[in-house]
Amino acid sequence: MVKLGQRLHKERVARKLTIEEVARDTKIKATFLASIERGDYHKLPSPAYAKGFVKNYADYLGLPKGEVGAFFRREFDEKRAYKVLPDSLSKTEEFPLKRIHIQQSLVIVVGLLVVFVGYLLFQYRYAYLPPSLTITSPKENAIVTQDVTVTGNTDSEATVVVNNDSVSLTSDGKFTKQLTLFPGKTTIVVKAKNRSGKESIVKRDITVR
Repeated sequence: MVKLGQRLHKERVARKLTIEEVARDTKIKATFLASIERGDYHKLPSPAYAKGFVKNYADYLGLPKGEVGAFFRREFDEKRAYKVLPDSLSKTEEFPLKRIHIQQSLVIVVGLLVVFVGYLLFQYRYAYLPPSLTITSPKENAIVTQDVTVTGNTDSEATVVVNNDSVSLTSDGKFTKQLTLFPGKTTIVVKAKNRSGKESIVKRDITVR
């Protein structure tokens, strides 16, 4: 099937005209005329220029407008000729986006896994570790009166005993116990035990006046 560019080229040669002569008379660059004859419409500045250059070139050679218009509409695909990006580049643009989404998903999954493992360790720490136990008062080797206030903190779910007397805890694991002791040197023993039977013991040697 004869194409429009071939038709124009054949007519130009039949008239013994060079590309340069046609360019001079039509004011269309020779490179654009050559592109039209090859059917390389995408090398023209824009779709509007493509239509205008083809029309002027055909008018210059005296070709029927209807015939030229039919050829041009059949061959010219504006969307295809003036694609912003070739398929190869479009695909390479899509790939990084997919890779970024995959990486983001992996980060989220790993983050959730770390949180889940941390939660399990926190919940089951009683099975492996004794409860924490800190005595804030009295201090070691302190000299106190007979009425002694023992204060401290431990895990909120632990059971606390001070000198064999049970002590209640606040929601954050703090406790207070009032003791009445005989004068002289004595030892206060505080025990904290968790649900798994793990136990922590802290002793305070004091002197009671």
